[in-house]
Amino acid sequence: MSADSNVAPVIIKRKKIIKADGHHGGAWKVAYADFVTAMMAFFMLMWLLNATTEKQRKGIADYFSPTISVARVSGGGNGALGGNSVLAENVLPRMGTGATSRNAQAAQAARGAVTMGEAQDKAVEEEQFEALKDTLLGRSGESMADDDIMRHVVSRVTDEGLVVELFESEDGRLFTGDATPTPLLEALAEVITQASGIVTNAIAIEGHTAAFPIVLARDPAWDVSGLRATAFRELLTGAGIAPRRVQRVTSHADREPVRANRMDLRNNRLEIVFLSR
Repeated sequence: MSADSNVAPVIIKRKKIIKADGHHGGAWKVAYADFVTAMMAFFMLMWLLNATTEKQRKGIADYFSPTISVARVSGGGNGALGGNSVLAENVLPRMGTGATSRNAQAAQAARGAVTMGEAQDKAVEEEQFEALKDTLLGRSGESMADDDIMRHVVSRVTDEGLVVELFESEDGRLFTGDATPTPLLEALAEVITQASGIVTNAIAIEGHTAAFPIVLARDPAWDVSGLRATAFRELLTGAGIAPRRVQRVTSHADREPVRANRMDLRNNRLEIVFLSR
C-alpha cells in the first residue's frame, strides 16, 4: 500500500473535436448562390418579355436558332416542341423549308441562314420610309405642296410601318358634313398618291373622329369614321393608287384620341399606314 502512494496519478484528457459542418460550413452558400442566379435570370426573362415587341422577341429567338437545320421540319430542337416557339405565329422560329410550321411557304433556302439578309432588307425598307417622309414634308429639297397644306400632316415610323397622319384644325377641315372631302383633303390625297410611288408597300387607312356630344340619342362616331376612311380610300384610288394595294379600311370612332379633350377637332384625323413587309 505504501508503494502505491508513490505512483503519480494518471490523468486522461479527452479533446472534443468540432467538425466544421452544419450551419458553420460553406456548402449552403453555393446552393444559395445558384438559387439567386436562377432567380435573377428568371426576372430578367420576365422583364424582357414585357419590355420588347413581338418583332424584337422574334429577333432574339432567331439569334438562338441554329443557322443549319438538323431536319427540314425542325428548327434544330429535339424536345417535345420539336424546336418550335410557344409564342405567337409571327414569333415562331423559321423552319428548314423557309416557313413556320403553321404557315407553310414554297421551298426555299433555310431562313436561319439568311438572317443578315433579312436585316439588310429591313434597313432598306426603313431608308425608303425616311425618303417618303422627307418627300412628303419637303425636307428633300423638293416640296410637293405648300406649307399651308402640309401643316396638317405628321408622320412616324412604328412596328406596323410608316404612319402618315392627316388632321383637322379650326381653319382647315378635312370633311364637310359626315364624309364629304374638302379641297384640302383632295390636295392631301394627291400629295400622298405622288409620294407613295417611292415605295411598294401595301396601305391601310384608319378613320378617327372627335367625340360627339353625349346628349345625342345615338352616337354616330363609328359610322362617321368608317365613312370618312372609305371616302379617303376612294380619293386615293381615284388619284392613281392601285385598289388592290389598299389592304384594309378601319373605323376607330373616338376610341383613340390624341388630345385629352375628346371633343377637340385635332382628334378628327385619318391615318395612312404604309405596312411593313
